Amino acid sequence: MIVAYGFANLLQSVAAARTTVHHTFDPGLLLRLAGHRTYLVGLGCQIGGFVLAFLARRDLPLFLVQASVAAGLGVTAILGVLVLKWRLPAAEVVLLALLFAGITALVLSARPAPSKQLGTAGSIALLVALGVIAVLGVFAVRLHGAPGSVALGSLAGLAFSSAAVAARPLASAPSAEAFLVNPLFYLLIVHSIVGQLLLGLAMQRGSTTAAVAAMDAAGAVPAAIVGLLLLNDKIWPGREWLAAAGFLVTLAAVIGLTRYAEPQQHRSVAPRRDPAMVGAGRTG
Repeated sequence: MIVAYGFANLLQSVAAARTTVHHTFDPGLLLRLAGHRTYLVGLGCQIGGFVLAFLARRDLPLFLVQASVAAGLGVTAILGVLVLKWRLPAAEVVLLALLFAGITALVLSARPAPSKQLGTAGSIALLVALGVIAVLGVFAVRLHGAPGSVALGSLAGLAFSSAAVAARPLASAPSAEAFLVNPLFYLLIVHSIVGQLLLGLAMQRGSTTAAVAAMDAAGAVPAAIVGLLLLNDKIWPGREWLAAAGFLVTLAAVIGLTRYAEPQQHRSVAPRRDPAMVGAGRTG
Protein backbone atom coordinates (compact mmCIF):
# COMPACT_ATOMS: atom_id res chain seq x y z
CA MET A 1 0.00 0.00 0.00
CA ILE A 2 2.71 2.49 0.99
CA VAL A 3 4.75 1.61 -2.12
CA ALA A 4 1.71 2.02 -4.40
CA TYR A 5 0.99 5.47 -3.01
CA GLY A 6 4.69 6.31 -3.30
CA PHE A 7 4.66 5.59 -7.04
CA ALA A 8 1.40 7.52 -7.40
CA ASN A 9 2.87 10.54 -5.61
CA LEU A 10 5.94 10.54 -7.83
CA LEU A 11 4.14 10.21 -11.17
CA GLN A 12 1.39 12.67 -10.35
CA SER A 13 3.85 15.18 -8.90
CA VAL A 14 5.82 15.04 -12.16
CA ALA A 15 2.58 15.77 -14.01
CA ALA A 16 1.83 18.67 -11.66
CA ALA A 17 5.32 20.12 -12.19
CA ARG A 18 4.48 20.55 -15.88
CA THR A 19 1.38 22.59 -15.14
CA THR A 20 1.54 26.35 -14.86
CA VAL A 21 -1.93 27.41 -16.00
CA HIS A 22 -4.45 28.58 -13.39
CA HIS A 23 -8.16 27.99 -13.89
CA THR A 24 -11.41 28.52 -12.08
CA PHE A 25 -13.42 25.68 -10.53
CA ASP A 26 -13.99 23.14 -13.31
CA PRO A 27 -15.06 19.50 -12.80
CA GLY A 28 -13.95 18.83 -16.39
CA LEU A 29 -10.39 18.97 -15.07
CA LEU A 30 -10.51 15.24 -14.31
CA LEU A 31 -11.50 14.45 -17.90
CA ARG A 32 -8.60 16.49 -19.25
CA LEU A 33 -6.20 14.74 -16.89
CA ALA A 34 -7.36 11.40 -18.27
CA GLY A 35 -5.64 12.26 -21.55
CA HIS A 36 -2.18 12.40 -19.94
CA ARG A 37 -0.26 9.12 -19.72
CA THR A 38 1.83 10.01 -16.68
CA TYR A 39 -1.23 10.99 -14.72
CA LEU A 40 -3.09 7.81 -15.72
CA VAL A 41 -0.25 5.55 -14.63
CA GLY A 42 -0.04 7.42 -11.33
CA LEU A 43 -3.80 7.16 -10.94
CA GLY A 44 -3.59 3.41 -11.53
CA CYS A 45 -1.02 3.14 -8.73
CA GLN A 46 -3.24 5.23 -6.50
CA ILE A 47 -6.24 2.99 -7.16
CA GLY A 48 -4.12 -0.05 -6.30
CA GLY A 49 -3.05 1.62 -3.06
CA PHE A 50 -6.66 2.57 -2.34
CA VAL A 51 -7.82 -1.05 -2.70
CA LEU A 52 -5.10 -2.26 -0.33
CA ALA A 53 -5.92 0.52 2.15
CA PHE A 54 -9.59 -0.37 1.94
CA LEU A 55 -8.85 -4.00 2.80
CA ALA A 56 -6.57 -2.91 5.66
CA ARG A 57 -9.36 -0.76 7.13
CA ARG A 58 -11.45 -3.90 7.73
CA ASP A 59 -9.53 -4.64 10.93
CA LEU A 60 -6.90 -1.94 11.39
CA PRO A 61 -7.57 1.45 13.01
CA LEU A 62 -7.74 4.52 10.81
CA PHE A 63 -4.86 6.26 12.60
CA LEU A 64 -2.53 3.52 11.32
CA VAL A 65 -3.94 3.21 7.80
CA GLN A 66 -4.16 6.96 7.15
CA ALA A 67 -0.65 7.54 8.46
CA SER A 68 0.58 4.75 6.19
CA VAL A 69 -1.12 6.35 3.19
CA ALA A 70 0.60 9.66 3.98
CA ALA A 71 3.90 7.82 4.44
CA GLY A 72 3.86 7.00 0.74
CA LEU A 73 5.72 10.27 0.32
CA GLY A 74 8.75 8.60 1.91
CA VAL A 75 8.70 6.02 -0.88
CA THR A 76 8.35 8.91 -3.33
CA ALA A 77 11.57 10.44 -1.98
CA ILE A 78 13.46 7.15 -2.34
CA LEU A 79 12.12 6.63 -5.88
CA GLY A 80 13.10 10.20 -6.73
CA VAL A 81 16.69 9.39 -5.77
CA LEU A 82 16.74 6.11 -7.72
CA VAL A 83 14.79 7.17 -10.83
CA LEU A 84 15.09 10.95 -11.13
CA LYS A 85 18.53 11.30 -9.49
CA TRP A 86 17.31 13.58 -6.74
CA ARG A 87 19.90 14.58 -4.18
CA LEU A 88 19.24 13.24 -0.69
CA PRO A 89 20.23 15.89 1.89
CA ALA A 90 21.12 14.81 5.40
CA ALA A 91 17.92 16.41 6.71
CA GLU A 92 15.84 14.23 4.38
CA VAL A 93 17.66 11.09 5.55
CA VAL A 94 16.73 12.04 9.11
CA LEU A 95 13.11 12.59 8.07
CA LEU A 96 12.98 9.18 6.40
CA ALA A 97 14.33 7.59 9.58
CA LEU A 98 11.69 9.43 11.62
CA LEU A 99 9.01 8.29 9.19
CA PHE A 100 10.06 4.66 9.60
CA ALA A 101 10.14 5.07 13.40
CA GLY A 102 6.69 6.68 13.44
CA ILE A 103 5.07 3.95 11.36
CA THR A 104 6.77 1.29 13.49
CA ALA A 105 5.32 2.90 16.64
CA LEU A 106 1.85 2.91 15.10
CA VAL A 107 2.13 -0.74 14.08
CA LEU A 108 3.17 -1.70 17.61
CA SER A 109 0.35 0.29 19.22
CA ALA A 110 -2.53 -0.54 16.85
CA ARG A 111 -4.89 -3.25 18.06
CA PRO A 112 -6.86 -4.97 15.25
CA ALA A 113 -10.64 -4.87 15.72
CA PRO A 114 -13.72 -4.89 13.47
CA SER A 115 -15.41 -1.56 12.92
CA LYS A 116 -18.67 -0.42 14.41
CA GLN A 117 -21.33 0.64 11.91
CA LEU A 118 -22.05 4.34 11.46
CA GLY A 119 -25.79 3.98 10.97
CA THR A 120 -28.14 6.46 9.32
CA ALA A 121 -26.91 9.41 11.37
CA GLY A 122 -23.32 8.75 10.30
CA SER A 123 -24.28 8.55 6.63
CA ILE A 124 -26.19 11.83 6.91
CA ALA A 125 -23.19 13.45 8.60
CA LEU A 126 -20.91 12.36 5.75
CA LEU A 127 -23.42 13.69 3.22
CA VAL A 128 -23.54 17.05 5.00
CA ALA A 129 -19.73 17.09 5.13
CA LEU A 130 -19.67 16.51 1.36
CA GLY A 131 -21.90 19.51 0.77
CA VAL A 132 -19.86 21.73 3.08
CA ILE A 133 -16.58 20.70 1.43
CA ALA A 134 -17.98 21.34 -2.05
CA VAL A 135 -19.34 24.78 -1.12
CA LEU A 136 -16.08 25.79 0.53
CA GLY A 137 -14.25 24.55 -2.57
CA VAL A 138 -16.22 26.95 -4.77
CA PHE A 139 -14.92 29.85 -2.67
CA ALA A 140 -11.40 28.47 -2.11
CA VAL A 141 -10.81 28.08 -5.85
CA ARG A 142 -10.75 31.86 -6.11
CA LEU A 143 -7.50 31.93 -4.15
CA HIS A 144 -4.17 31.71 -5.96
CA GLY A 145 -0.61 30.92 -5.00
CA ALA A 146 0.21 29.32 -1.64
CA PRO A 147 -3.09 30.34 0.05
CA GLY A 148 -5.02 28.58 -2.70
CA SER A 149 -2.84 25.49 -2.43
CA VAL A 150 -3.32 25.30 1.34
CA ALA A 151 -7.07 25.93 1.25
CA LEU A 152 -7.83 23.52 -1.59
CA GLY A 153 -5.34 20.92 -0.33
CA SER A 154 -6.94 21.03 3.12
CA LEU A 155 -10.39 20.54 1.64
CA ALA A 156 -9.09 17.65 -0.46
CA GLY A 157 -7.68 16.08 2.71
CA LEU A 158 -11.06 16.42 4.43
CA ALA A 159 -12.77 14.76 1.47
CA PHE A 160 -10.31 11.85 1.49
CA SER A 161 -10.65 11.65 5.28
CA SER A 162 -14.42 11.35 4.93
CA ALA A 163 -13.91 8.63 2.32
CA ALA A 164 -11.70 6.74 4.79
CA VAL A 165 -14.36 7.03 7.50
CA ALA A 166 -16.94 5.60 5.10
CA ALA A 167 -14.57 2.80 4.05
CA ARG A 168 -13.84 1.50 7.57
CA PRO A 169 -17.34 0.09 8.33
CA LEU A 170 -18.03 -0.60 4.65
CA ALA A 171 -15.06 -3.00 4.51
CA SER A 172 -16.90 -5.26 6.96
CA ALA A 173 -19.93 -5.73 4.70
CA PRO A 174 -21.01 -9.40 4.94
CA SER A 175 -21.78 -9.83 1.23
CA ALA A 176 -21.37 -8.17 -2.16
CA GLU A 177 -25.06 -7.26 -2.15
CA ALA A 178 -24.83 -5.60 1.25
CA PHE A 179 -21.71 -3.76 0.03
CA LEU A 180 -23.42 -2.34 -3.06
CA VAL A 181 -26.65 -1.24 -1.37
CA ASN A 182 -24.84 0.45 1.52
CA PRO A 183 -25.04 4.26 1.21
CA LEU A 184 -21.46 4.44 2.47
CA PHE A 185 -20.27 2.90 -0.81
CA TYR A 186 -21.62 5.82 -2.82
CA LEU A 187 -20.49 8.38 -0.28
CA LEU A 188 -16.98 6.91 -0.50
CA ILE A 189 -16.99 7.25 -4.29
CA VAL A 190 -18.28 10.82 -4.34
CA HIS A 191 -15.96 12.00 -1.56
CA SER A 192 -13.01 10.46 -3.42
CA ILE A 193 -13.94 12.18 -6.70
CA VAL A 194 -14.41 15.55 -4.97
CA GLY A 195 -11.07 15.10 -3.19
CA GLN A 196 -9.40 14.24 -6.49
CA LEU A 197 -10.76 17.38 -8.11
CA LEU A 198 -9.88 19.65 -5.20
CA LEU A 199 -6.31 18.38 -5.03
CA GLY A 200 -5.90 18.80 -8.77
CA LEU A 201 -7.04 22.40 -8.41
CA ALA A 202 -4.69 22.86 -5.45
CA MET A 203 -1.74 21.75 -7.59
CA GLN A 204 -2.64 24.39 -10.17
CA ARG A 205 -1.97 27.10 -7.62
CA GLY A 206 1.74 26.51 -7.98
CA SER A 207 2.79 24.92 -4.68
CA THR A 208 3.02 21.16 -4.51
CA THR A 209 4.54 21.53 -1.04
CA ALA A 210 1.63 23.52 0.37
CA ALA A 211 -1.01 21.31 -1.25
CA VAL A 212 0.45 17.97 -0.12
CA ALA A 213 1.29 19.13 3.40
CA ALA A 214 -2.21 20.57 3.88
CA MET A 215 -3.82 17.44 2.45
CA ASP A 216 -1.83 15.05 4.65
CA ALA A 217 -2.55 17.01 7.83
CA ALA A 218 -6.24 17.57 7.09
CA GLY A 219 -6.71 14.01 5.88
CA ALA A 220 -5.07 12.05 8.67
CA VAL A 221 -6.16 13.84 11.83
CA PRO A 222 -9.99 13.90 11.47
CA ALA A 223 -10.15 10.27 10.36
CA ALA A 224 -8.02 9.18 13.31
CA ILE A 225 -10.26 11.04 15.77
CA VAL A 226 -13.50 9.71 14.28
CA GLY A 227 -12.09 6.19 14.21
CA LEU A 228 -11.16 6.25 17.88
CA LEU A 229 -14.42 7.86 19.01
CA LEU A 230 -17.01 6.17 16.80
CA LEU A 231 -15.62 3.22 14.82
CA ASN A 232 -14.13 0.98 17.50
CA ASP A 233 -10.52 1.72 16.61
CA LYS A 234 -8.34 0.20 19.32
CA ILE A 235 -4.94 0.81 20.90
CA TRP A 236 -3.19 -1.82 23.00
CA PRO A 237 -3.57 -0.92 26.71
CA GLY A 238 -0.61 1.05 27.99
CA ARG A 239 0.55 2.02 24.49
CA GLU A 240 -1.57 5.15 24.02
CA TRP A 241 1.53 7.32 24.37
CA LEU A 242 3.27 5.27 21.67
CA ALA A 243 0.35 5.70 19.28
CA ALA A 244 0.20 9.45 19.87
CA ALA A 245 3.96 9.86 19.45
CA GLY A 246 4.02 7.65 16.33
CA PHE A 247 1.17 9.55 14.71
CA LEU A 248 2.71 12.97 15.37
CA VAL A 249 6.19 11.89 14.26
CA THR A 250 4.84 10.31 11.06
CA LEU A 251 2.79 13.38 10.17
CA ALA A 252 5.69 15.76 10.89
CA ALA A 253 8.08 13.65 8.80
CA VAL A 254 5.66 13.56 5.86
CA ILE A 255 5.20 17.33 5.91
CA GLY A 256 8.96 17.78 6.18
CA LEU A 257 9.61 15.45 3.23
CA THR A 258 7.17 17.45 1.12
CA ARG A 259 9.35 20.52 1.66
CA TYR A 260 12.35 18.77 0.12
CA ALA A 261 10.54 16.91 -2.63
CA GLU A 262 8.93 19.76 -4.56
CA PRO A 263 12.03 21.73 -5.67
CA GLN A 264 13.65 18.52 -6.90
CA GLN A 265 10.52 17.55 -8.85
CA HIS A 266 10.58 20.86 -10.65
CA ARG A 267 14.30 20.55 -11.44
CA SER A 268 13.81 17.00 -12.72
CA VAL A 269 11.10 17.88 -15.22
CA ALA A 270 11.79 20.17 -18.14
CA PRO A 271 9.16 22.94 -18.21
CA ARG A 272 6.83 22.55 -21.13
CA ARG A 273 3.20 23.07 -21.98
CA ASP A 274 1.36 19.86 -22.72
CA PRO A 275 -2.07 20.41 -24.31
CA ALA A 276 -3.39 17.42 -22.44
CA MET A 277 -2.18 18.90 -19.18
CA VAL A 278 -4.20 22.12 -19.31
CA GLY A 279 -5.62 22.32 -15.83
CA ALA A 280 -3.71 19.28 -14.61
CA GLY A 281 -3.18 18.30 -11.02
CA ARG A 282 -2.15 15.49 -8.70
CA THR A 283 -4.26 13.23 -6.55
CA GLY A 284 -3.77 12.07 -3.06
